[in-house]
Amino acid sequence: MSALLKQEKKGSILSFGELLIRLCPDTRGEWLTNNQLPFFIGGAELNVANALALWAVPVKYFTALPANGLSAQIVTYLDKKGIDTAPIHYGDGRVGLYFLTTGQDLKHNALIYDRAGSAFANLKTGVIDWDKVLQGVTWFHFSAICPAIGQNVANVCKEALEAAEKKGITISVDLNYRSKLWQYGNSPTQVMPDLVKHCDLIMGNIWAAETMLGIEVIPNIHESGQKSTYLKESLRTSEAILQQYPKCKAVANTFRFDATNDIKYYSTLYIDNQLYNSGEYETAAVMDKAGSGDCFMAGLIYGFYNQLDMPEILNYATAAAFEKLFIKGDATTRTVAEIKKAIK
Repeated sequence: MSALLKQEKKGSILSFGELLIRLCPDTRGEWLTNNQLPFFIGGAELNVANALALWAVPVKYFTALPANGLSAQIVTYLDKKGIDTAPIHYGDGRVGLYFLTTGQDLKHNALIYDRAGSAFANLKTGVIDWDKVLQGVTWFHFSAICPAIGQNVANVCKEALEAAEKKGITISVDLNYRSKLWQYGNSPTQVMPDLVKHCDLIMGNIWAAETMLGIEVIPNIHESGQKSTYLKESLRTSEAILQQYPKCKAVANTFRFDATNDIKYYSTLYIDNQLYNSGEYETAAVMDKAGSGDCFMAGLIYGFYNQLDMPEILNYATAAAFEKLFIKGDATTRTVAEIKKAIK
Protein backbone atom coordinates (compact mmCIF):
# COMPACT_ATOMS: atom_id res chain seq x y z
CA MET A 1 0.00 0.00 0.00
CA SER A 2 1.20 3.49 -0.79
CA ALA A 3 2.89 4.85 2.32
CA LEU A 4 1.04 8.18 2.20
CA LEU A 5 -2.34 6.47 2.24
CA LYS A 6 -1.51 3.83 4.83
CA GLN A 7 -3.00 5.06 8.08
CA GLU A 8 -0.25 3.97 10.47
CA LYS A 9 -1.10 6.74 12.92
CA LYS A 10 -4.83 6.35 13.42
CA GLY A 11 -6.23 9.69 14.41
CA SER A 12 -9.57 11.12 13.32
CA ILE A 13 -10.96 11.79 9.87
CA LEU A 14 -12.05 15.42 9.43
CA SER A 15 -14.80 16.01 6.89
CA PHE A 16 -15.05 19.66 5.74
CA GLY A 17 -18.15 21.04 4.02
CA GLU A 18 -21.55 22.70 4.25
CA LEU A 19 -24.40 21.11 6.15
CA LEU A 20 -27.66 21.39 4.21
CA ILE A 21 -31.29 20.65 4.95
CA ARG A 22 -32.86 18.80 2.01
CA LEU A 23 -36.57 19.41 1.37
CA CYS A 24 -38.32 16.81 -0.79
CA PRO A 25 -41.52 17.81 -2.64
CA ASP A 26 -43.24 14.94 -4.45
CA THR A 27 -43.78 14.98 -8.23
CA ARG A 28 -47.59 15.31 -8.00
CA GLY A 29 -47.65 18.24 -5.57
CA GLU A 30 -49.38 16.27 -2.81
CA TRP A 31 -47.12 17.98 -0.26
CA LEU A 32 -49.24 21.10 -0.79
CA THR A 33 -52.49 19.29 -0.01
CA ASN A 34 -51.08 17.32 2.90
CA ASN A 35 -49.10 20.21 4.43
CA GLN A 36 -46.13 17.85 4.71
CA LEU A 37 -42.70 18.29 3.20
CA PRO A 38 -40.24 15.47 3.96
CA PHE A 39 -36.73 16.60 4.86
CA PHE A 40 -33.29 15.13 5.49
CA ILE A 41 -30.10 16.51 7.00
CA GLY A 42 -27.39 16.25 4.35
CA GLY A 43 -24.48 17.74 2.49
CA ALA A 44 -21.85 15.66 0.67
CA GLU A 45 -19.18 15.85 3.36
CA LEU A 46 -21.65 15.23 6.19
CA ASN A 47 -22.82 12.11 4.33
CA VAL A 48 -19.21 10.88 4.42
CA ALA A 49 -18.98 11.64 8.14
CA ASN A 50 -22.29 9.87 8.80
CA ALA A 51 -21.09 6.70 7.10
CA LEU A 52 -17.71 6.67 8.85
CA ALA A 53 -19.31 7.17 12.27
CA LEU A 54 -21.72 4.30 11.56
CA TRP A 55 -18.73 2.12 10.58
CA ALA A 56 -16.86 2.93 13.84
CA VAL A 57 -14.21 5.20 12.29
CA PRO A 58 -13.50 8.25 14.51
CA VAL A 59 -14.71 11.26 12.55
CA LYS A 60 -14.90 15.00 13.11
CA TYR A 61 -17.03 17.39 11.10
CA PHE A 62 -16.23 20.99 10.21
CA THR A 63 -18.99 23.22 8.94
CA ALA A 64 -20.30 26.70 9.73
CA LEU A 65 -23.70 27.25 11.32
CA PRO A 66 -25.57 30.18 12.87
CA ALA A 67 -25.65 30.15 16.66
CA ASN A 68 -29.36 29.49 17.19
CA GLY A 69 -31.79 26.87 18.47
CA LEU A 70 -32.16 25.12 15.11
CA SER A 71 -28.39 24.62 14.86
CA ALA A 72 -28.28 23.35 18.44
CA GLN A 73 -30.89 20.70 17.64
CA ILE A 74 -28.99 19.62 14.51
CA VAL A 75 -25.68 19.41 16.38
CA THR A 76 -27.26 17.29 19.14
CA TYR A 77 -28.62 14.99 16.41
CA LEU A 78 -25.12 14.62 14.89
CA ASP A 79 -23.52 14.06 18.30
CA LYS A 80 -25.90 11.15 18.90
CA LYS A 81 -24.66 9.59 15.66
CA GLY A 82 -21.11 9.58 17.01
CA ILE A 83 -19.82 12.48 14.90
CA ASP A 84 -17.45 14.84 16.73
CA THR A 85 -19.00 18.28 16.17
CA ALA A 86 -16.44 20.25 18.23
CA PRO A 87 -14.79 21.78 15.10
CA ILE A 88 -18.05 23.44 13.95
CA HIS A 89 -17.69 27.21 13.53
CA TYR A 90 -20.59 29.47 14.52
CA GLY A 91 -20.95 32.64 12.46
CA ASP A 92 -23.32 35.03 10.76
CA GLY A 93 -25.82 33.66 8.25
CA ARG A 94 -28.26 30.78 8.16
CA VAL A 95 -28.44 27.06 7.47
CA GLY A 96 -28.29 26.28 3.73
CA LEU A 97 -31.17 24.46 2.02
CA TYR A 98 -31.72 22.48 -1.12
CA PHE A 99 -34.87 21.14 -2.72
CA LEU A 100 -34.85 17.81 -4.54
CA THR A 101 -38.01 16.28 -5.96
CA THR A 102 -38.58 12.78 -4.58
CA GLY A 103 -37.03 10.04 -6.70
CA GLN A 104 -34.87 12.37 -8.81
CA ASP A 105 -31.09 12.79 -8.73
CA LEU A 106 -28.82 15.81 -8.38
CA LYS A 107 -28.20 16.33 -12.08
CA HIS A 108 -31.59 17.56 -13.25
CA ASN A 109 -34.08 20.42 -12.87
CA ALA A 110 -35.51 18.65 -9.83
CA LEU A 111 -32.65 20.26 -7.86
CA ILE A 112 -32.94 23.80 -6.47
CA TYR A 113 -30.28 25.33 -4.21
CA ASP A 114 -31.09 27.94 -1.57
CA ARG A 115 -27.76 28.50 0.17
CA ALA A 116 -26.81 32.13 -0.53
CA GLY A 117 -26.03 33.97 2.69
CA SER A 118 -25.52 30.78 4.69
CA ALA A 119 -23.01 30.75 7.54
CA PHE A 120 -20.79 28.46 5.45
CA ALA A 121 -21.03 30.67 2.35
CA ASN A 122 -20.00 33.61 4.55
CA LEU A 123 -16.74 31.98 5.72
CA LYS A 124 -13.60 34.09 5.32
CA THR A 125 -9.88 33.34 5.59
CA GLY A 126 -8.00 34.33 8.73
CA VAL A 127 -10.93 33.41 11.00
CA ILE A 128 -10.54 29.68 11.72
CA ASP A 129 -7.81 28.36 14.02
CA TRP A 130 -6.74 25.41 11.87
CA ASP A 131 -4.18 24.19 14.41
CA LYS A 132 -7.05 23.65 16.82
CA VAL A 133 -9.46 22.20 14.23
CA LEU A 134 -6.84 19.75 12.91
CA GLN A 135 -5.66 18.54 16.31
CA GLY A 136 -5.67 14.72 16.37
CA VAL A 137 -6.64 14.55 12.67
CA THR A 138 -4.77 12.20 10.31
CA TRP A 139 -7.11 12.44 7.28
CA PHE A 140 -8.79 15.56 5.83
CA HIS A 141 -11.64 15.21 3.33
CA PHE A 142 -13.45 17.84 1.26
CA SER A 143 -15.38 17.97 -2.00
CA ALA A 144 -15.48 20.21 -5.07
CA ILE A 145 -18.89 21.45 -3.93
CA CYS A 146 -17.19 23.71 -1.33
CA PRO A 147 -15.14 25.90 -3.72
CA ALA A 148 -18.14 26.01 -6.08
CA ILE A 149 -20.06 28.10 -3.54
CA GLY A 150 -17.95 31.25 -3.89
CA GLN A 151 -14.40 32.55 -4.12
CA ASN A 152 -14.18 33.28 -0.40
CA VAL A 153 -15.09 29.64 0.41
CA ALA A 154 -12.54 28.45 -2.17
CA ASN A 155 -9.96 30.61 -0.35
CA VAL A 156 -10.92 29.02 2.99
CA CYS A 157 -10.55 25.57 1.39
CA LYS A 158 -7.06 26.53 0.25
CA GLU A 159 -6.19 27.80 3.72
CA ALA A 160 -7.39 24.54 5.32
CA LEU A 161 -5.56 22.35 2.79
CA GLU A 162 -2.27 24.21 3.30
CA ALA A 163 -2.60 23.80 7.07
CA ALA A 164 -3.42 20.08 6.71
CA GLU A 165 -0.54 19.44 4.31
CA LYS A 166 1.87 21.25 6.63
CA LYS A 167 0.88 18.78 9.37
CA GLY A 168 1.41 15.76 7.10
CA ILE A 169 -2.30 14.89 7.09
CA THR A 170 -3.59 12.67 4.27
CA ILE A 171 -5.98 14.68 2.05
CA SER A 172 -8.81 13.40 -0.16
CA VAL A 173 -11.17 15.18 -2.54
CA ASP A 174 -14.39 14.16 -4.26
CA LEU A 175 -14.63 15.91 -7.64
CA ASN A 176 -18.41 16.12 -7.55
CA TYR A 177 -19.58 18.68 -10.10
CA ARG A 178 -22.70 20.78 -9.57
CA SER A 179 -23.44 22.92 -12.62
CA LYS A 180 -25.97 25.01 -10.66
CA LEU A 181 -23.13 26.21 -8.45
CA TRP A 182 -19.98 27.73 -10.01
CA GLN A 183 -21.93 30.93 -10.71
CA TYR A 184 -19.48 33.48 -9.29
CA GLY A 185 -17.33 34.08 -12.36
CA ASN A 186 -14.61 31.45 -12.07
CA SER A 187 -14.80 28.08 -13.82
CA PRO A 188 -13.80 24.84 -12.06
CA THR A 189 -10.59 24.64 -14.11
CA GLN A 190 -9.58 28.07 -12.76
CA VAL A 191 -10.05 26.98 -9.14
CA MET A 192 -9.76 23.21 -8.65
CA PRO A 193 -6.18 22.50 -9.85
CA ASP A 194 -4.78 24.81 -7.15
CA LEU A 195 -6.70 22.78 -4.51
CA VAL A 196 -6.22 19.31 -5.98
CA LYS A 197 -2.44 19.69 -5.95
CA HIS A 198 -2.61 19.20 -2.16
CA CYS A 199 -4.48 15.87 -2.40
CA ASP A 200 -3.24 12.31 -1.87
CA LEU A 201 -6.47 10.63 -3.05
CA ILE A 202 -8.68 11.99 -5.83
CA MET A 203 -12.11 10.46 -6.37
CA GLY A 204 -14.70 11.24 -9.03
CA ASN A 205 -15.24 10.08 -12.59
CA ILE A 206 -13.57 10.66 -15.92
CA TRP A 207 -16.06 13.37 -16.90
CA ALA A 208 -15.54 15.29 -13.65
CA ALA A 209 -11.77 15.16 -14.24
CA GLU A 210 -12.40 16.72 -17.65
CA THR A 211 -14.70 19.46 -16.31
CA MET A 212 -12.61 20.35 -13.27
CA LEU A 213 -9.03 19.52 -14.17
CA GLY A 214 -9.09 19.87 -17.95
CA ILE A 215 -8.10 16.22 -18.57
CA GLU A 216 -10.07 15.52 -21.72
CA VAL A 217 -12.08 12.34 -22.25
CA ILE A 218 -11.66 10.70 -25.66
CA PRO A 219 -14.37 11.86 -28.11
CA ASN A 220 -17.34 9.55 -28.79
CA ILE A 221 -16.54 7.35 -25.79
CA HIS A 222 -20.21 6.35 -25.48
CA GLU A 223 -20.41 4.95 -29.03
CA SER A 224 -19.31 1.43 -28.16
CA GLY A 225 -20.75 1.41 -24.64
CA GLN A 226 -18.20 -1.27 -23.82
CA LYS A 227 -17.02 -1.58 -20.24
CA SER A 228 -13.48 -2.25 -21.53
CA THR A 229 -13.47 1.18 -23.23
CA TYR A 230 -14.48 2.95 -20.02
CA LEU A 231 -11.89 1.03 -17.98
CA LYS A 232 -9.18 1.93 -20.48
CA GLU A 233 -10.18 5.59 -20.27
CA SER A 234 -10.19 5.38 -16.47
CA LEU A 235 -6.59 4.16 -16.59
CA ARG A 236 -5.55 6.93 -19.00
CA THR A 237 -7.24 9.64 -16.91
CA SER A 238 -5.76 8.29 -13.67
CA GLU A 239 -2.25 8.25 -15.11
CA ALA A 240 -2.72 11.82 -16.38
CA ILE A 241 -3.88 12.99 -12.94
CA LEU A 242 -0.88 11.42 -11.20
CA GLN A 243 1.45 13.00 -13.73
CA GLN A 244 -0.16 16.41 -13.31
CA TYR A 245 -0.41 16.23 -9.49
CA PRO A 246 2.72 14.58 -8.05
CA LYS A 247 1.39 14.53 -4.46
CA CYS A 248 -1.54 12.35 -5.53
CA LYS A 249 -1.00 8.63 -4.93
CA ALA A 250 -4.39 7.15 -5.88
CA VAL A 251 -7.31 7.92 -8.18
CA ALA A 252 -10.77 6.34 -7.89
CA ASN A 253 -13.44 6.56 -10.58
CA THR A 254 -17.09 5.54 -10.47
CA PHE A 255 -19.27 4.62 -13.43
CA ARG A 256 -23.02 4.91 -12.98
CA PHE A 257 -25.12 4.56 -16.11
CA ASP A 258 -28.78 5.40 -15.56
CA ALA A 259 -30.12 6.71 -18.86
CA THR A 260 -32.78 3.97 -18.71
CA ASN A 261 -34.62 2.59 -15.68
CA ASP A 262 -31.86 0.02 -15.26
CA ILE A 263 -28.80 1.30 -13.38
CA LYS A 264 -25.38 -0.19 -14.00
CA TYR A 265 -22.64 0.63 -11.51
CA TYR A 266 -18.95 -0.23 -11.18
CA SER A 267 -15.73 1.51 -10.20
CA THR A 268 -11.94 1.59 -10.47
CA LEU A 269 -8.99 2.37 -8.21
CA TYR A 270 -5.56 3.24 -9.61
CA ILE A 271 -2.65 3.03 -7.18
CA ASP A 272 0.99 1.90 -7.33
CA ASN A 273 0.82 1.66 -11.15
CA GLN A 274 -2.06 -0.81 -11.07
CA LEU A 275 -5.74 -0.41 -12.00
CA TYR A 276 -8.24 -2.38 -9.95
CA ASN A 277 -11.87 -2.65 -11.03
CA SER A 278 -14.90 -3.74 -9.05
CA GLY A 279 -17.69 -6.16 -9.81
CA GLU A 280 -20.64 -4.80 -11.79
CA TYR A 281 -23.92 -4.04 -10.06
CA GLU A 282 -27.31 -3.62 -11.71
CA THR A 283 -30.80 -2.70 -10.54
CA ALA A 284 -34.09 -1.32 -11.84
CA ALA A 285 -35.38 -0.39 -8.37
CA VAL A 286 -33.88 2.78 -6.86
CA MET A 287 -35.13 4.52 -3.73
CA ASP A 288 -32.79 7.56 -3.60
CA LYS A 289 -29.74 8.45 -5.71
CA ALA A 290 -28.50 11.23 -3.43
CA GLY A 291 -25.44 10.38 -1.38
CA SER A 292 -24.33 7.30 -3.33
CA GLY A 293 -21.01 8.86 -4.38
CA ASP A 294 -20.46 10.07 -0.82
CA CYS A 295 -20.85 6.47 0.35
CA PHE A 296 -18.22 5.38 -2.17
CA MET A 297 -15.85 8.03 -0.84
CA ALA A 298 -16.52 7.00 2.76
CA GLY A 299 -15.90 3.38 1.76
CA LEU A 300 -12.48 4.27 0.36
CA ILE A 301 -11.53 6.12 3.55
CA TYR A 302 -12.83 3.20 5.66
CA GLY A 303 -10.72 0.76 3.65
CA PHE A 304 -7.50 2.76 3.82
CA TYR A 305 -8.05 3.57 7.49
CA ASN A 306 -8.41 -0.12 8.30
CA GLN A 307 -5.47 -1.05 6.03
CA LEU A 308 -7.47 -3.43 3.84
CA ASP A 309 -5.90 -4.64 0.61
CA MET A 310 -6.72 -2.79 -2.62
CA PRO A 311 -9.41 -5.12 -4.03
CA GLU A 312 -11.09 -5.19 -0.59
CA ILE A 313 -11.07 -1.39 -0.39
CA LEU A 314 -12.59 -0.95 -3.84
CA ASN A 315 -15.17 -3.71 -3.42
CA TYR A 316 -16.30 -2.36 -0.05
CA ALA A 317 -16.62 1.20 -1.37
CA THR A 318 -18.54 0.05 -4.46
CA ALA A 319 -20.99 -2.10 -2.51
CA ALA A 320 -21.53 0.74 0.00
CA ALA A 321 -22.35 3.15 -2.86
CA PHE A 322 -24.69 0.70 -4.58
CA GLU A 323 -26.54 -0.15 -1.35
CA LYS A 324 -27.17 3.57 -0.74
CA LEU A 325 -29.45 3.59 -3.82
CA PHE A 326 -32.02 1.64 -1.77
CA ILE A 327 -32.07 3.98 1.24
CA LYS A 328 -34.18 7.13 1.59
CA GLY A 329 -32.32 10.27 2.56
CA ASP A 330 -28.78 11.54 2.16
CA ALA A 331 -26.96 9.20 4.57
CA THR A 332 -26.48 5.45 4.52
CA THR A 333 -27.85 3.21 7.26
CA ARG A 334 -26.01 0.06 6.07
CA THR A 335 -23.62 -1.51 8.58
CA VAL A 336 -20.19 -2.89 7.73
CA ALA A 337 -21.55 -6.44 7.94
CA GLU A 338 -24.46 -5.64 5.59
CA ILE A 339 -22.14 -4.00 3.05
CA LYS A 340 -19.66 -6.88 3.12
CA LYS A 341 -22.54 -9.29 2.54
CA ALA A 342 -23.60 -7.25 -0.53
CA ILE A 343 -20.15 -7.31 -2.20
CA LYS A 344 -20.02 -8.92 -5.63
